[in-house]
Amino acid sequence: MTRPDDPAKSLHPHRDLCERAVDPREIAAGAEAHGVTDRSAARYRHRDVFALAEELYARMPPRTREPVAGGPPGPGPGPDTDARAAWTLLALLPGAACLATAWVLRVTEGALGDGTRALLTVVGAVLACVALRACLGRGPLRAPGGAGRAGLYGCWLLGYAVYGEELLAQVMTGGPDGPWGGSPAPLLGLAAAVAPAAWCAHLFTVHAHRRLADSRALEEFGAGVRPLFLAAVTLFLGALLPLLYLADLGLEGGGVSVAAAALGVLFFVARLFAAHGLPEPGAVALAAACAVEAAAPALVLSARLPGLEPLAQPVNALVSAGGTGAVPALACGGAAVGLLLHAAFALSRASAPART
Repeated sequence: MTRPDDPAKSLHPHRDLCERAVDPREIAAGAEAHGVTDRSAARYRHRDVFALAEELYARMPPRTREPVAGGPPGPGPGPDTDARAAWTLLALLPGAACLATAWVLRVTEGALGDGTRALLTVVGAVLACVALRACLGRGPLRAPGGAGRAGLYGCWLLGYAVYGEELLAQVMTGGPDGPWGGSPAPLLGLAAAVAPAAWCAHLFTVHAHRRLADSRALEEFGAGVRPLFLAAVTLFLGALLPLLYLADLGLEGGGVSVAAAALGVLFFVARLFAAHGLPEPGAVALAAACAVEAAAPALVLSARLPGLEPLAQPVNALVSAGGTGAVPALACGGAAVGLLLHAAFALSRASAPART
């Protein structure tokens, strides 16, 4: 007879999960994703969710389980050497496309007309986008549901990184007055950073799977994964900053901007969310950054209407304090910090590495 606190009865809605699981850790991660905690497991007379998952797994009929050759599975499926080489090569392509475009534009300066150079720029941008799409479709940066709305937000943020500061400067001085120059250095640096982003995401996923295999409680797993996540972000930032500096040096820019570094971290953490089956937090953060960047010139333009002059005061104060680059720095930096704080908890749940 089934006890009132029998987990097989109380967790009946998760029976499909238990029948499909090839390892107790899959049941633990799925149960945690549905709100089952170590405290909940105590009601079923188990010390934690992992012990509860082991009982549920043992009680499933053997015929419903898929046999695992060679005994219990390891900490998680890791790509072999050939697969790693393949997605590493793909991750290098966006930076290579941007670098080749910048080189062609540099050597043809003065030899080709503006129309031809603009066409070369468009071709290079298309090649970089195709390469980026191929990279994001395979390897540790692959998201199960694709880019979705986040792709549109990313295009806006990249466009603003190149042209936004000059546009805002013209708007604040009575413009816009026509074509405005761009700053391609952040775009080149961010494109080159796709490869280290892929490796940082790969290292985080591998070590998170190992931590999941070694942990015996959800709190223990979370406490072990948070430092791994912060280390992955720090490692990526350590690779991003030199790349942004080299790109700025090669294209004779105005120095590495805080906005470009913040945008790189924002992209990385948002993609890490998507790669672990949680696309919404990243999309919300990207949308918030877009909204702030779009609001700055909109407020300045709106202030030209009679009686609406105060609308431009926040933008004027921000630009006076930190220049036009302060707007994207605030937008991307604020979104990145918020996403980092959320990720420290959301990506430290057992269900996050279980999705990859």
